[in-house]
Amino acid sequence: MKMSNATTMVLEFILQCAIESNQKTVMICALAFIYFVCMFGNLLVILVITLNPQLYAPMYLYIGTLAVIDLANSSILIPKMLSALLLGSSVVPYAACMLQMFLMAHVEEMESYLLAFMAFDRYVAIVYPLRYPSAITNKNAAIGVLVSNIFGIIFKSYILIAVSELSFCGTNIIPFCFCDYPTVVHISCSEQPKYLLPMSASVVASGVFPLVLVLLSYSRIAIEVLRISSTGSKIFSTCLTHLLVVGLFYIPLLLSYLLPGAGVKLSTEAYNAMVIVGNVLPPMLNPIIYSFRNKEIKVCIHRLFTGKRNQASVNHD
Repeated sequence: MKMSNATTMVLEFILQCAIESNQKTVMICALAFIYFVCMFGNLLVILVITLNPQLYAPMYLYIGTLAVIDLANSSILIPKMLSALLLGSSVVPYAACMLQMFLMAHVEEMESYLLAFMAFDRYVAIVYPLRYPSAITNKNAAIGVLVSNIFGIIFKSYILIAVSELSFCGTNIIPFCFCDYPTVVHISCSEQPKYLLPMSASVVASGVFPLVLVLLSYSRIAIEVLRISSTGSKIFSTCLTHLLVVGLFYIPLLLSYLLPGAGVKLSTEAYNAMVIVGNVLPPMLNPIIYSFRNKEIKVCIHRLFTGKRNQASVNHD
């Protein structure tokens, strides 16, 4: 660091994972296993959807995009965490830290929007099946993903602007295994509300609002499927499984952003756990929940590994 009057010009940050030494081995093994499962599962989903033209439908476009986002999310976070845990402390250049913060926030936001799109897709398919082919098309799905990506970049651009204005007068040590925007604001000597309140507003727009859409969609689906005697229980069970994954993603991350933005200071352990659970577990579970339980994708995976041709038609709904 370079000194400039009462403030410090930060050229790098030091990551110090707030994990007990006797727990590091377990954490390293767990993260390595989760990363392997995440990479294998999501790459397999992308490969299967790419190689099978019969899966070129809106829902599979969403599933493939979710797999790409999950790969990015895990790769942005887990390798750096493993490096920090193995080395004990890790020096990160200022620019690299800023990039990790921005990319983490962006992929979280993209996944939030995408889960809302997928819930709405199921809502239309189940509640208004006759309108589904015209309302949910590949073109509409692609436009939705593209527009949400653009809005995600706009909503999270405040991170790069705010960080460039921060000054530091105490420390450049981040007590986590990753670079994190609220923590960087807290260790700075800048006026915190000015930089944390926009974060809360952005989280409401890109996190709370999509979550409300997801809950409304699945609530309406639940009401509809309860009227169906033959397949209602199966669809309802699937919806509950999806809601479990949604909860694992949304709840920890929303709390980790909204509480600091509201001035509530979380313990290092609690904050660390929230960010890790919200960013690490869903990318591992999503291929299982959204893909491997899907009949059409399972048929294509079986065909990929066995080389057998299956002449059964694929139902895109």
